[in-house]
Amino acid sequence: MQQAKPIIVIRKKSGHGAHHGGAWKVAYADFVTALMSLFIVLWLMNTSEKVRQAVAGYFNDPRGKSALTGTDQSGSADILPITENNIPELKKRIEEAIRKMNDLKALQNQIQITITPEGLRIELLETKDGTFFDTGSAKLTPNGEELLKMIAGQLGGIPNRVAIEGHTDAQPYANPGGYDNWDLSSDRANAARRVMRESGLRQNQVSEVRGYADQQLRVPTNPFDPSNRRISLIVQYLTVAPPDHAPPPAQQGAPPAVVIPPGGKSLPEHPAGAPTPAKPAAGKPKVSAISSLLQRFRRN
Repeated sequence: MQQAKPIIVIRKKSGHGAHHGGAWKVAYADFVTALMSLFIVLWLMNTSEKVRQAVAGYFNDPRGKSALTGTDQSGSADILPITENNIPELKKRIEEAIRKMNDLKALQNQIQITITPEGLRIELLETKDGTFFDTGSAKLTPNGEELLKMIAGQLGGIPNRVAIEGHTDAQPYANPGGYDNWDLSSDRANAARRVMRESGLRQNQVSEVRGYADQQLRVPTNPFDPSNRRISLIVQYLTVAPPDHAPPPAQQGAPPAVVIPPGGKSLPEHPAGAPTPAKPAAGKPKVSAISSLLQRFRRN
């Protein structure tokens, strides 16, 4: 009897290759991040100056300027105008920003912020020795320049316009060349405008630069009081005109409306000055009627 051949079973093991790790995921994430950054830079290069200032204001101080630069959940600065309803919020933020400036803590009494019918008024009051300007000069001191730069950063992101005023006391300006308090108050207001324009205010944000000399004293009972020498910054309210409620235009071909006055008689349909259609004279037959009669006589 022939011996049976053994059955040989061949088992092939199938398996995956060696695990190559997740390094490609990190590289891909870096690539996507770089691509997104490139798109953001390209977008910023094609936006307005106002948008770039808002983005820069957020990264410089996300919590301090968010409501003013348009970076909070309410939207952009274009829809966050300073009105009578939210102007206390701006006052509070500026006061907090001043308290955080170590160099200006001792000068808090020289900075007065009030809400007026015109808007938010920020006044920088001088002392006898000069606080924000050199005595008798339109040159800003370091404290004055630092404060104006900070305020410009707070106001540059809102759509409201700013008026700048300069005031002096009643002490005559001793200058034989004719330079007087009018010139000094105007020059100080203009010097404040230049610093604020270079530090955050938009090019068209300053509405007025006024020089009042000693015509609007802060302390009328003491015309020589040093606090009469001051710079005033007025953040003016941004008012939105209500939409016109004009009636819709009349449709083409529609008959004109007839107006009935209180007396009860209707007004003429044709406006004043417009030609009225001519009416045939009474007692005179029309030409067409005469011609028809003549034709009848000829037939007869």
